[in-house]
Amino acid sequence: MDTRTWILWDGDCGFCRRAIAWMMRHDRQGRFQAVQYQQAPTPPMTPALHAACEHAVHVVMPDGRILRAGRATLHILSTVGYGWIARPLMLPPFIWLVELLYRIVASNRSFLSRFFFKSDT
Repeated sequence: MDTRTWILWDGDCGFCRRAIAWMMRHDRQGRFQAVQYQQAPTPPMTPALHAACEHAVHVVMPDGRILRAGRATLHILSTVGYGWIARPLMLPPFIWLVELLYRIVASNRSFLSRFFFKSDT
C-alpha cells in the first residue's frame, strides 16, 4: 500500500505547475504524489473531489483525510521543512487569514504567475 500523500492540483494552471515543481524539489523524502486532478485515478478521485479540485489544491492523506486550499498548502509546507512558519499559521486567527489569502491568490493566479515562480525547472 502506498503511504504517500496525494496532492491534487490544477494541471491547466501555470502558477500551480510552478508551485508544485517547487514543492517537489523540496520533498526530499518522497512523501508526496503530486497529480494533476484532471488525471488522478479513482481512488482517490471521486466526482465530488473532482468538482472541488476545480477551485483549490487538495491533499489526500494516506488515512483518507482531505485538506484543501490554505490548510493543504500549509500541510505541504510543514512536511517539506517549513513547519516553523506553517504550524503557527494553522492556528486561529492566522488560519482564517491564510484561507482568505489563498482565495485571493487562487482568484488571481494568472496575474500573479507573472511575478512568482517565473522559472520552470
